[in-house]
Amino acid sequence: MAKGDGFGREVMVPRGGRSVAATSASVRRDRAPRTWLDRVIGLVSPSREAARVAARIRVETMLRAYDGAAGGRRFDGWPAPSTSADTEIGLSLARLRARCRDLTRNNPHAKRAVTVWTTNLVGDGIVPRAKTGDAALDERVNALFAEFVETCDAAGQLDFYGLQTLLTRGMIDGGEMLIRRRWRRGDDGLPVPVQFQVMEGDHLDHNKTNTFDSGARIVQGVEFDAIGNRSAYWLFRDHPGDSFPSFRDGLVSRAVPASEVAHLYLKERTQTRGVPWGHAVLQRLRDLDDYEDAEIMRKKVEACVVAFVVGQTPEELEDGAALTPEVTNQNGVKIEKFEPGLIARTTGATDVKFNSPSGPGGFPQYIKVGLHSIAAGYDLPYSLLSGDLADVNFTSSRVGLVEFRRLATQRQWQCLVPMACQPMWDWFVEAAQLAGKLPMQPIPCEWQPPAFESVNPLDDANADMVNVRSGKVTMPELIAKTGRNPDDVLAEHIEWKKKVDAAGLVFDSDPSKVARAGTEQPSITASGQPAPRAAPEA
Repeated sequence: MAKGDGFGREVMVPRGGRSVAATSASVRRDRAPRTWLDRVIGLVSPSREAARVAARIRVETMLRAYDGAAGGRRFDGWPAPSTSADTEIGLSLARLRARCRDLTRNNPHAKRAVTVWTTNLVGDGIVPRAKTGDAALDERVNALFAEFVETCDAAGQLDFYGLQTLLTRGMIDGGEMLIRRRWRRGDDGLPVPVQFQVMEGDHLDHNKTNTFDSGARIVQGVEFDAIGNRSAYWLFRDHPGDSFPSFRDGLVSRAVPASEVAHLYLKERTQTRGVPWGHAVLQRLRDLDDYEDAEIMRKKVEACVVAFVVGQTPEELEDGAALTPEVTNQNGVKIEKFEPGLIARTTGATDVKFNSPSGPGGFPQYIKVGLHSIAAGYDLPYSLLSGDLADVNFTSSRVGLVEFRRLATQRQWQCLVPMACQPMWDWFVEAAQLAGKLPMQPIPCEWQPPAFESVNPLDDANADMVNVRSGKVTMPELIAKTGRNPDDVLAEHIEWKKKVDAAGLVFDSDPSKVARAGTEQPSITASGQPAPRAAPEA
C-alpha cells in the first residue's frame, strides 16, 4: 500500500526483501532526520529517499536497543556497575544490618513491618506431621516430636515454634539467621538427644574470603568445595558485637561442617548471604523520621511564644535615638531559649503582636505518601503497615490481602520450610534413630503453615463446601489448610458422636441426622437403602 512521501507523492518502501508502506513525514526527527541529501534524492527518486530513511531507522534501532541503557547527559549521574550479588552484599551488609536494626528499635513503621511479616509467615507455628504411609509409625513419630518441641531450644527458653518466630524476625531485620545443631548426651534426660542453637548472621565471619588450589573457596565466611557445594561455615563462638564478650578463642572464626548448620535467608539472586528486607527504604524511613521531628520542633516553638512586645516610645522617636536590637523577658533578662508561655519584649516596645501558629502545611499528605513507598519497599499492603483503614473498602482490602498472602505463602514454602524447618526435622529424625527411638528408615513429613483468617467467613465456608461436594478438594486437604491434623479432627468427631448418641441428642450440625434444609435424614438400612418412614398416627 502506498503512502505520501512528504511532497504529495506516494512511495513504496522496500524492507527485508518485501515492500512495506512508510510515511517519510512520520519519521521521528530525533531518530532518523531527513538530511539535505535525502531531500535532493527525493526530488529525483522518492523511493530511493524512503529506502535511505528506512535503513537509517533500522541502524538507529539496532544501536540503541533499550532506552534505559542509553548514554548522554541524562544518564551521566547514574552509576550502575555490573557487580555480582556477593560483591554488592560484601560491601554493604554490615552497615545495612546495623541501620535496619536501629530503625526497628526506634522507628515504629519499621518495627511494624517486621511484626506483620513475622505474624503472617509463622503465626502460631508451621507444624510438621510424619507421612510414612504407616499410620502406627506416623502416630509414634508425631508423639515423640510433640515431646521434643518443648525441649529443642539450646537456650532453654522457647519451644520449636518460638524458634521459628525468632528465626523469622532475625531474617527480616538482619537479613539472615543461622541454626546450629547441638548434640546432647543420652543421660541429659531429653526426649531426643539434640537441640538447636539460634545464631544471628553476625556470627558468620564476613571478612573470611579465600580461594584454594583445589578449587574450593570461601565467600564471606561460607566455604564451598570444588563443585560448589557448601562444605563449612566459619563462625565466631561469641557475637562480635557483645559489650563484654568472653572471646574464649579470641576473635577468631572456626570452620563448622555445613551438615551441622542451617542458613536461613531470602535468596533473591545467586547470592551467598542475605540482606535485610527493608534495605530499599532505609533512607525513606530516616527522612520520614527527620521530617516528623522537624515538624514537632516547629510546633513546639510556636507553642512556646505567646506574643512579642514591639515598637518605640514617642520620646525615642522624637530624639531619633538608635536602639540596639535586643529581646528580653518581662524582667529585663535577655532571652536565649524559648519556654512555654513566653512573652518577649523588644527595646522600646509599645505594641503587642500575638503569635499566630500556621497550619500543618501538607504534613498528613507527605506522611501518607511516604508510608506508601515504605510499604512497597517491604512488600506489604499500605493498610497493614500503617493501620490506616480510612480509605479502604471491603473489596480493595480483600484484593490486597489476596496478593500479600500469595507472597507470604511463596516465602513460607520457598524460604522458611526448605532452609530452616526441614533441616531441623531431619536433625530430629536422625537423633531419634541414633538413640533407638525410631526405626532406621526414611521418615518424611508434610508441613502445615497456619491458616490465614478469613475476611468473609460465611462466603468462604460456602465455597469450601461447594469445592468438597464437587470433588475439587478432599475433606482432609480442607482440614489441613486450617492448620489442624485431619486424623485428630476425625477422632474428635467419632468420640463426640458416640457421646451425643449415648445421650440421645440430635444436633442440627450432624448431617447424618439432619439435612441442610433442617429436615430429618432418612435412616440407612444394612443394605445401604433408606429405611421406610413410619406412617403418621391418625
